Amino acid sequence: MKVGNLDIGKKLFLAPMAEITDSSFRKICKEQQAGITFTQMVSADGVVNNNFETLRHFSFSRSEKPIGVQILGNHPETLFEAVKEISKMKPDLIDLNCGCPVDKVCSKKMGAALLDDPKTLSNLVRKMVDGSNGIPISVKLRLGKDKSTINVLENAKVVEDNGGALIFVHARTRADKYDMNADWSWLKKVKEAVNIPVVGNGSMFTPHDVKEMIDSTGCDSAMIARGALGNPFIFSRFNVLMENGIDPGEPDAFVVRDTLLKHIKNLEEEFGELLALDKAKKHSIWYFKNYTGINSLLEKVFSVKKLDTLCRLIIDHTEKIMRSSKEIHIKEEIHKKFQKKVLFWLADQNISSLG
Repeated sequence: MKVGNLDIGKKLFLAPMAEITDSSFRKICKEQQAGITFTQMVSADGVVNNNFETLRHFSFSRSEKPIGVQILGNHPETLFEAVKEISKMKPDLIDLNCGCPVDKVCSKKMGAALLDDPKTLSNLVRKMVDGSNGIPISVKLRLGKDKSTINVLENAKVVEDNGGALIFVHARTRADKYDMNADWSWLKKVKEAVNIPVVGNGSMFTPHDVKEMIDSTGCDSAMIARGALGNPFIFSRFNVLMENGIDPGEPDAFVVRDTLLKHIKNLEEEFGELLALDKAKKHSIWYFKNYTGINSLLEKVFSVKKLDTLCRLIIDHTEKIMRSSKEIHIKEEIHKKFQKKVLFWLADQNISSLG
């Protein structure tokens, strides 16, 4: 699959996720052969006003390329200036968020609220293209406001007609948020309606989910969001599946341990121990959610006060997993909770920014 001058082959996209796709996680996903990763979503106003937190969220190193930056906004001139500023960092893709369904975003006529106004969307995309200095502009869409007002085909054409290079489609409506299964049938219709690449998103948690979506819709690739949490291995597993037709399956607990410990080290280097600790706790739960002893780990993680204590807990927990012959009996229950609430941890406002 080509976007501008960039060819990622059959590899996948890591979605922008608030409080998740920091540099520490992007590096792990990159090592697991993700095609393109995304920084956390940033506000166009924050970029233009040089807000410190905004600038920190979309900063990245050259070693992380290819990489995309997603922005949130609804004013053509502000988006023009924001894209112009972001382009100086030379990301490989700049994306407009038209998919966030959270009320506090939509009430300001941003995110998924833009789906209701194709005319405004056309102006926004055109101004972004004009300010991008040749960097491809993409848009992440949902199907529409609700099932009675699905207009994704119209919006997809608007993106294409105004110079967009790529469309990401989250196969749910704004009203669905994340409670309903994604409707992949609309991805096929979007792919047939436009001539630019279409990347599908929604309800993909395994390599076989991804392959099924691509095979059934003709989409050029997939964007992985919740399916990558605690599971950066989905990228390398998918690549192997596409190369030889066999999914190598979930890694053993030692591989999970080593990847998680590296992730925690990245977090400490990026944020320092105090901030890294809370982030590391939630990632620890996500990494081991499919392995026996998850309830015991949950109970112990809450009381950990230092990173080195957490790391020792992870090492000990891994040894117990490898000594145990028991299968996790609540895996399906945990998977359902994970899909709906990202496994016990994120507040609703953060869940609503996941793709």
